[in-house]
Amino acid sequence: MSGMTAEIDVQAVASLREQNAEFVLLDVREDIEYATAFIKGSLHIPMSELRQRITELDPHREQHVIVHCHHGMRSLQVAEALSDYGFSKVQSMKGGIEDWSLQIDPSVPRY
Repeated sequence: MSGMTAEIDVQAVASLREQNAEFVLLDVREDIEYATAFIKGSLHIPMSELRQRITELDPHREQHVIVHCHHGMRSLQVAEALSDYGFSKVQSMKGGIEDWSLQIDPSVPRY
């Protein structure tokens, strides 16, 4: 992953947002999970639909992409898959939306 670590913690993601850094926050949870809770500004493509919808990410191929799910397991798999697809700046948000809710934004519902 071109020198990037595979994972990034929620504090670092929040810091990037505060700095208005350019990155794509990709939510790979399923529709029902997204309907329950989401992080404002995230792009939603469920992991189960990624193969069919990968072209939607083409405009972001050169950008920093941070993938998140509920706890960080699916997002790690998707980050690896995107890396294999030629995305060079991909990271998984460690702890997922659960840690985001606990540490960054308690208004995001937990489930």
